[in-house]
Amino acid sequence: MDVRALLMGLGFAVMWASAFTSTRMIVTEAPPLLSLALRFALSGVIGVLIALAMGQSWCGLTRVQWRAVVVLGLCQNALYLGLNWTAMQWIEAGLASIIAATMPLLVAALGWTLMGERLRPMGTGGLLLGVLGVAIIMGARLQGGSDPTGIIMCFVAALALAVATLTVRGASSGGNVMMIVGLQMLVGAVTLGLIAPWFEDWTVTYTPRLVVAFLYTVIVPGLLATWVWFLLVGRIGAVQAATFHFLTPFFGVATAALLLGEDLGAGDVIGVAIIMAGILAVQLSKAPPVRRPPPS
Repeated sequence: MDVRALLMGLGFAVMWASAFTSTRMIVTEAPPLLSLALRFALSGVIGVLIALAMGQSWCGLTRVQWRAVVVLGLCQNALYLGLNWTAMQWIEAGLASIIAATMPLLVAALGWTLMGERLRPMGTGGLLLGVLGVAIIMGARLQGGSDPTGIIMCFVAALALAVATLTVRGASSGGNVMMIVGLQMLVGAVTLGLIAPWFEDWTVTYTPRLVVAFLYTVIVPGLLATWVWFLLVGRIGAVQAATFHFLTPFFGVATAALLLGEDLGAGDVIGVAIIMAGILAVQLSKAPPVRRPPPS
């Protein structure tokens, strides 16, 4: 077992999932798109400066890496996070984290239907489990009064992230990882900075919670988690690294319940468990079979 990779994966899952709780704290007191644009601007500048200090340069990026900068900046940052931040004005952080965690299932489904990737029976079963888990949670949440528009926005956001994931495969090879992290955040900052003034006003309720949540979101999920993710993919590969995504719904719901006092119903627990099992099944179905040496 690669203990370092295990710790990196667990750390990534916790940091990634915690972003939904800190985001919920931000969007209840500040406009989501402008806040997100500011977060990306700060994270991007810090990331580029760190990359330069590490001896990295944008001049050394390959064509594939430049494509990753643009695609991630638009699909992951502007669309995925922009829609999620906007939706969390109306829906709970735990619910948003559950929907976002279906991304590996969407990646598998898109790869199967649009790119002709083969899916083993375990993978097909995993997709069906994921759909079942989402249906259980959505049924319980809609009956509980969750906003349908916010839910739809989160699913569209997850789809955008799935498209980005399929598009930028191989971007972590070739080095300059921190430079890629910083530049794609600056792309998101510029995009949202141009869009936000048309949809919202800069009305902010300044509180200590807002300041702490914003700084945490800039540094931990924004920079540290993204950097760890690229390193993890480079260390163990995208397929094995993606298995840690199946932990994010659990950590996301648990963090929201602990820090925000969000209700956690039986349907949520059952649905999260089923989705986690589905994601794990999909990822394990992609793993190469273990080849045993022939008997001597």
